[in-house]
Amino acid sequence: MKSSLALIMALPNESKGLFEQAQIDVHYSGIGKVNAAFKAFEVIQATGCKTLLNLGSAGSSHFDRHALVEVTSFVQRDMDVSPLGFAVGVTPMDHDHPAAIDLEPYFAHLPKGVCGTGDSFETGQPKVPCHLVDMEGYAMAKVCKKLGVRLISVKYITDGADDSAHLDWEDNLMLGAKKLLSLYQSISA
Repeated sequence: MKSSLALIMALPNESKGLFEQAQIDVHYSGIGKVNAAFKAFEVIQATGCKTLLNLGSAGSSHFDRHALVEVTSFVQRDMDVSPLGFAVGVTPMDHDHPAAIDLEPYFAHLPKGVCGTGDSFETGQPKVPCHLVDMEGYAMAKVCKKLGVRLISVKYITDGADDSAHLDWEDNLMLGAKKLLSLYQSISA
């Protein structure tokens, strides 16, 4: 699968240089939905990949810290046009794509979850039901859906998406990078 696959992560902090040391090409999107959408589109166009693999970090009050979780659905936890009568998480007039973007699971051994994406570092309970939170995934999923590219997304749970999340995130990135690298290397060629 690796020949038709491109790897995207948000930040070099999430790989800690381990992927580069292993001679693995990583594309970094930067933080947030706009950066993620732009970079996902750019990577798909430049590489011609059939699968975009998103590895990264996430917070969760549902899953244990240090777990790897495969995302099976992305929602927007910060899309709120409720004053106009739309449900939180729904993009108005976006008839081609539902509020939740479902992904086909790839890793049978990993727990599965719904990831809420938003342009804020979540430290509380999201407005939209989800098991984990990130800041890029929904945007990548939407670009992939529009372009007919498969997205596989696995997140390392660094924190509890609570008031100490900003401290736990940084402290747990190296262990996360090691686990994500091991997972990547397990994919058959």
